Amino acid sequence: MSDLLSGLNPAQQEAVTHVGSPLLLLAGAGSGKTRVLTHRAAYFVEQKLATPSQILLLTFTNKAASEMKERMKKLTAGLPANTAQLWAGTFHSFCCRVLRVDGTPIGVHPDFVIYDSGDQETLIKNIIFDLGLTTQEFKPSSVMYFIEDCKNKFITPSQAKLQTSGFWDRNAANLYEKYQKKLTEYQALDFNDLLFKTVELFIQFPEILDKYQDLYRYILVDEYQDTNQIQYLLTKLLAAKYQQITAVGDASQAIYGWRGADYRNLVNFTADFKDTRVINLEENYRSTQIILDAANAVISKNNSHPVLKLFTQKKSTDLIKIFEAESEVTEADYVAQRIQFFHNDVHIPYRQIAVLYRMNAQSRVLEEAFLRYTIPYVLIGGLRFYERAEIKDILSMLRFSHDRHDHISEERIIKALGKRKKALFDQHLKSVDTQNLSSLQILESLVTNSGYLDKFDPKEEDDQKKIENIKELKSVAATFPKLNDFLENIALVQQEYSLQEKNKKKDNLDGIRLMTLHGSKGLEFEVVFLVGFEEGILPHSRSMIEETEIEEERRLCYVGITRAKDYLYISYATKRLFFGKSSLNEPSRFLLDIPEHLTETDQPREIVHDLRGGKNKNSDDLIYDPDIY
Repeated sequence: MSDLLSGLNPAQQEAVTHVGSPLLLLAGAGSGKTRVLTHRAAYFVEQKLATPSQILLLTFTNKAASEMKERMKKLTAGLPANTAQLWAGTFHSFCCRVLRVDGTPIGVHPDFVIYDSGDQETLIKNIIFDLGLTTQEFKPSSVMYFIEDCKNKFITPSQAKLQTSGFWDRNAANLYEKYQKKLTEYQALDFNDLLFKTVELFIQFPEILDKYQDLYRYILVDEYQDTNQIQYLLTKLLAAKYQQITAVGDASQAIYGWRGADYRNLVNFTADFKDTRVINLEENYRSTQIILDAANAVISKNNSHPVLKLFTQKKSTDLIKIFEAESEVTEADYVAQRIQFFHNDVHIPYRQIAVLYRMNAQSRVLEEAFLRYTIPYVLIGGLRFYERAEIKDILSMLRFSHDRHDHISEERIIKALGKRKKALFDQHLKSVDTQNLSSLQILESLVTNSGYLDKFDPKEEDDQKKIENIKELKSVAATFPKLNDFLENIALVQQEYSLQEKNKKKDNLDGIRLMTLHGSKGLEFEVVFLVGFEEGILPHSRSMIEETEIEEERRLCYVGITRAKDYLYISYATKRLFFGKSSLNEPSRFLLDIPEHLTETDQPREIVHDLRGGKNKNSDDLIYDPDIY
């Protein structure tokens, strides 16, 4: 046997060499699952159980697929087999390939075009108008979500029409039917069609399914807990003949329920595939045992799925630091000071430090703190707060209310509202006393009376984030009561954005990784700060009714904790100006789940910060640069 098993722990070796029946790998955070998957595929080739062309590796990202192919190439370098024939890719890319070759029997043209979300929205808008409906009542993005949900559940337009009740749903099902007819007419598919049509093809034409079952006898699926119903059905069909399927996942990291992922696919795997061998990968190669013990304590409160107990050989006595802040500003300053310490004194690169939060809107106060302390940062998976479209739209209204000659802002308002609503906005603006009302009052009046919020559906995740960002802008307005001061402060922050971008280009600086907990999955950092650890934030206030949603929030917390390799900081504020309102918050219930012997209260330098650039009240302990303010 080659070196394929060297350096693997006993559980990993067993996972790599298991043959003869389906395999379910319950792989904990940092347990080397990618290594096991690629070594397993290489083992099949080395032992002549399969040729590379008979192996299908399904992942969720092109990056993961490329990494696996590259690893396979290195692992099989000494073998005569051609690993270039190995197929590793996303579910969508695999289905696209199938439909290009064999989609004709179900009416899919080989040269079909793929519609992106913009194309979908345009088509849906046109159909809405054709049916005499309005985009106010039937928001295109809401209809898109309805159609996507149907396709994820393998529900056809005719089935949707039979299953729906109520005015909106009935019309949405009708729009779905018309939308599919138009796609067929235009020889187009959307991304969800790629999976839907492939499953439809395999069910209606068993001989075509048989062809792909023979072609790909060994199937390996990554992140199985993130599969939705249509992806689960696809893998079940492909593996039905030979039962040579390996599924890798961790129910404790299932955090995408809101977009259709169903961790129960992982839980039900042993029922779907008889004689499944289940192997737990619980040895962690990332974090210290103290961090893992905290993660285990939090996730063990979940009852609806299997929970692994992670352990490591990595030694460390560093406890998890807990900081209770007086406010969100104090919390942000605390994080900034600690980052300076790690970078300047411990010499940890900025890119190895991450600040994680539950909601996008939380980035605003952190960004402003980093700009004050001249700490470079990279916002992962999103735009910086004042660059988000909804924030720029609201700021254009405020700038125009302050200066009616600001034609650039006026143009943006017209684009955001449309000409009819812009006329109503102008009419309302005449009644707004911008001289005597506070920034917050003006902001609320303009947002409410412009009809701008009609663009968003609070039930949609993306729209909810935008609404939360607009609410967070109220916090800035509440801090700067005079409109002129408010706009001036934002202009200065935006100027800092520009300076930081120039410095980045000039010096190629790395930066702190700033992201949501959802965005952090799959990543790791030497130092992690979990901020806003409060009831109503984590767990989110919208997730505190159903136990299933609380469990998903707990999994999200678990993901955040297990991103940390060496140092973990958790902070919360007893009083927070959030969404323009001051609230007194309880620490998160998840903090209470962490045993006290794993934590210590951090005693930072006194932090005193005046938002208007007043003098620092502390002595030499506080790092203070008047030029930053």
